Amino acid sequence: MTKKILFIEDDPVVRENTAELLELANYEVITGANGKIGVGLAKKHIPDIIICDILMPELDGYGVLKVLSQYEKTKHIPFIYLSAKTERQDVRKGMDMGADDYITKPFEEAELISAIESRLAKVDILNEKIAKKLKNKIETTAENKIKTLEHLKNYFIEKADKFSFKLGETIYHEGDNSNFIYLIQKGMVKTYKIDEQGKELITALYKDNDLFGFTSFMHNMSYQESAMAIENTVVIRFLKQDLKNLLHNNRTVTLDLIDYLTDSVYEIKEQLLQMAYSSVRKKTANTILQFAQKIKNHPDDGIRISRSDLASVAGIATETFIRTLSGLKKDGLIDIEGRNIKIIDIDKLKKIY
Repeated sequence: MTKKILFIEDDPVVRENTAELLELANYEVITGANGKIGVGLAKKHIPDIIICDILMPELDGYGVLKVLSQYEKTKHIPFIYLSAKTERQDVRKGMDMGADDYITKPFEEAELISAIESRLAKVDILNEKIAKKLKNKIETTAENKIKTLEHLKNYFIEKADKFSFKLGETIYHEGDNSNFIYLIQKGMVKTYKIDEQGKELITALYKDNDLFGFTSFMHNMSYQESAMAIENTVVIRFLKQDLKNLLHNNRTVTLDLIDYLTDSVYEIKEQLLQMAYSSVRKKTANTILQFAQKIKNHPDDGIRISRSDLASVAGIATETFIRTLSGLKKDGLIDIEGRNIKIIDIDKLKKIY
């Protein structure tokens, strides 16, 4: 089925040329000459994705996103800014408002198409998860229907509270009371500790459908690390006591959860071994591969994560990490465009020692 794109742009030349480009890529394109018109078209046609300029008459791009985010039928539509505003604060403002991507003019055709394809693919995956959740909907008591860890997650998605966190917002601090466990519905989260010198160490990364925030079920203890969203994130928050009650009479789910936590411990051990014994070059390569696996559906896709977060996972100084990235780029293993890191040769990257 052909995907529908709404393109909002006040410059008629850019609007017509870009619309033609998108139509040649087999998209159905609807165009709006300013933000006010664009909002009306979005509500009328409910497109699959919206691409929007920022500086426009009547209503600017920021206003368009604000209005559409308050309308039930449009608030979940992927939204990409396409603008000549290249200042860091402009990009950050757009992303903080909830935009999915920010592309600066002039842009390459491949860059725009890639951004559209990745966002539409993510929506498809989320829709598949929602369809699966509905298929497995719990119709009787939790004790009778919750047989697997996935059933347990679906139960809490239906029953528990949902919270949204913007990029950089803290979900909980080390030392907070650990009454809750979290399930990521959309986005990505890092957990971390700060050492005596004020250096941050990332202890784990969590993506869509991951659980985090576990502490002792038997003892009242605080969180042993902090958690922060590293992209706009939606989490399901449920009481640890509720989970404990469900596990009490359900041996199968309990074993499933033990396996899940065991895998998490294994990943952390592997990360610690890498930090302790690998070369700087191998630490950098492994960290890129780790983030690619966590964030994207395919390791060839770009990674848009801060260098400091990447360096923290690798266990090396940010300056050292950046220098090593330059070396990997020079060797043709990766490509770097601004904040974006793209893997060019995954096999060679895996073989670095």
